[in-house]
Amino acid sequence: MSLRSPLGRVLGLGAAKEGASHWWTQRVTSVALVFLGLWFVAALAGLPDYGYETVRDWIAAPVNAVLLAVLTGTTVYHSQLGVQVIVEDYVAHYGLKIATMLLINFVHVVLGALGIFAVLRIAFGAAE
Repeated sequence: MSLRSPLGRVLGLGAAKEGASHWWTQRVTSVALVFLGLWFVAALAGLPDYGYETVRDWIAAPVNAVLLAVLTGTTVYHSQLGVQVIVEDYVAHYGLKIATMLLINFVHVVLGALGIFAVLRIAFGAAE
C-alpha cells in the first residue's frame, strides 16, 4: 500500500512537453513540402525535354539548386519526424526503441547529406 496521493502517483507520468513542438514542426514541413513540390512539378513540366544535359543544366541554375537542396532537406526531415512518431508509438521495448531511433536518425542524416551533396555536385559542375 502506498501513502502517496493519487495526484502524487501520476505526477511526472505525463507528456514530455515536446509533443506540441514536434506536431507543429511536422505541420510546417508539410506546408513547405506542398509549395516546394508544386514548384518542382511545375519546373519539370516546363522543361523542353528530360535528357541528361537538359536536366543537369536546369539543376545547375542557382535558384533551382537552392530550392532542390531545400526540398531534399525538408523531405528528409519531415520523413524522420514521421518515422520517429511511428517508432515511439509502436515499439514497446525501451532498448529496441532507442536502437531503432538511433538507426533511423543515422539513415535520415546520411540520406539528406547524400541528396544535398548530389544537388551541389551538379550545381557546381563536378558531375559532367
